[in-house]
Amino acid sequence: MQYYTVAPTQVIRHDADRFTYHSQQPLQPGQLVVVEVGSRQVPAVVLGPTTAPSFATKPITQILQQPALPQPLLATAQWLSQYYATHLATVWQTMLPRGLLKKRRQQPANHLVFSANRTKNVLTADQRQAIDRINQIPSGTALLHGVTGAGKTLVYSQLAEQAWRRGLSSLVLVPEIALTSQLVAQLQQQFPRVIVSHSRQTEAQRHLIWQQVLASDQPQIIVGPRSALFLPVRRLGMIVIDECHEPSFKQEQSPRYSALRTAAILARQHQAKLVLGSATPTVTDYFLAQHTAQPIITMPRPARSDTVRPDITMVDMTQRQQFVRHHFLSDPLLQALEQTFAAGQQALLFHNRRGTASVTLCHNCGWQAACPRCFIPLTLHADHHQLICHLCGHHQSVPTSCPDCQAVEIFHKGLGTKRLESELRQLFPRQTIARFDGDTAADAGLDKRYHQLATGQIDLIIGTQAVAKGLDLPGLRCVGVVQADAGLALPDFVAPERTFQLLAQVIGRVGRSNHPTRVVVQSYQPTHPAIVDGLAQDYTNFYQRTIAERRQTAFPPFVYLLKLTCQYKTEASAVSNAQRLAQTLRNTAPPAVEILGPTPAFYERQRDQYRWQLLLKSPRRQWLVDLLAQLPSGHWQYELDPTSLL
Repeated sequence: MQYYTVAPTQVIRHDADRFTYHSQQPLQPGQLVVVEVGSRQVPAVVLGPTTAPSFATKPITQILQQPALPQPLLATAQWLSQYYATHLATVWQTMLPRGLLKKRRQQPANHLVFSANRTKNVLTADQRQAIDRINQIPSGTALLHGVTGAGKTLVYSQLAEQAWRRGLSSLVLVPEIALTSQLVAQLQQQFPRVIVSHSRQTEAQRHLIWQQVLASDQPQIIVGPRSALFLPVRRLGMIVIDECHEPSFKQEQSPRYSALRTAAILARQHQAKLVLGSATPTVTDYFLAQHTAQPIITMPRPARSDTVRPDITMVDMTQRQQFVRHHFLSDPLLQALEQTFAAGQQALLFHNRRGTASVTLCHNCGWQAACPRCFIPLTLHADHHQLICHLCGHHQSVPTSCPDCQAVEIFHKGLGTKRLESELRQLFPRQTIARFDGDTAADAGLDKRYHQLATGQIDLIIGTQAVAKGLDLPGLRCVGVVQADAGLALPDFVAPERTFQLLAQVIGRVGRSNHPTRVVVQSYQPTHPAIVDGLAQDYTNFYQRTIAERRQTAFPPFVYLLKLTCQYKTEASAVSNAQRLAQTLRNTAPPAVEILGPTPAFYERQRDQYRWQLLLKSPRRQWLVDLLAQLPSGHWQYELDPTSLL
């Protein structure tokens, strides 16, 4: 009889995540098994052998007949649990596919991979230099800082091919599922097959892909969003995180991990390379790369030597004489669209707010339509004739009269992508228009319609941030930004950074060829430094100014953050409990830990719960982890290293 430490994939006890079981058969660390917990049969992961305990143990009831998880993935799971102070069972629920105990029918695998026609690519001097410098790194992290259109994807594919020839797999992460089609189309030219994994696939499809990756002893090219990081690849040579500045690489549910930090640990366990690619890396990542041994590899020029920079026009939205023809689409923007369509070319409009109108009001008494659960304004979705809460999903019909004063003067203010689409269909009835945002149906998303976009079958693209990054469309000649400063008013230390990144990225969708292109940017704050630098795509100036502000105000990368949020049914309970915890922390925390709050959360009420929060700043991360022991059970949520305070 042999004894093993086993980690169930369900939380059995909050103060313990591993238990001792025995088996008559020898088992490897990482083996998936089934154990008995009370009267339940629970999947579990074998962590390793242990000595016979002084108490009676239960047997492992079943060994799932598949290879053991790779040791690097096993080590990464345990690191992730410790680093983010998260129960190991919660980590396994994130890493492993659902339905481990289900019996599934065998399915052919050809619909899960993509065949390829290999082509030979010609590299630029910057691309060759980037590849050479990354090859000089035996393992570890490199930051690939290349301007939009520099050809970073070709660098990734060449490095992946080199790893492939050595029998090593490569994993390429993208921030949006929508970008997988474009990347796969490019990688298909280089490799015999590309495996794609993402959350829009069915449970059975994802489970089948997971099994294939686990069982394969051949090198693989895998593309997917954040979740693809945990596919059980055996011999991993390289991880690429494209558009590494995107917030979507930080998971918002427990375990609230950063894919960048976790990928660095996984790469270290595999002795592999991690390449972080972006035209606008986060200030924190760039600072850390500068002050550690991480190389920063720059690609300062577009891949094509004949590229022509776009003609950029800034429209001050306070100057209403610029809006003679339309009340929120300026005359220069409409003229640019007309000229683009007359030439048979493609245009893109970016506005980072979905829906039709953000506020519904009574003109007579001032009543405002608000969510009864979250107390935030309801957003009008005119196509469904519904008012919808973007937090909890509550929806109701649009009132024909005011519920307070019965006046019929109900009007809607604000601008979203659905209203943009409606107005532009009236202005340009002959053009093919497509909208891409959080309300777009899954079967009509960017990934499904990428071929139509790339071949110019869609004349006008309207969308939120999904269309601002990564897209390379040969026929695109005009980009419009409806309100560049929309995110600057948010009470968040990263608000200027996100504004700069989005603006620099959306401008980078054009100016990638020898064709003349136009960009028209509308803003109420045209002289704001983030907007000025974004228009110029001047990362250096933006970084130097922002890092000085972060140092002065004590925000990352100069401190570590811990965000604590409580939720209670009544506001009085939320306030009193937040004040009580704040006092406890001030009595027990090291003097160098700064405790801000308690204050109402940005969304003070959500799903019938009042939310108050504390923000802790510390020069040492471990102090914040230690303080989590003071957190009362229930009602409180915590997030280490939050990328946003909202």
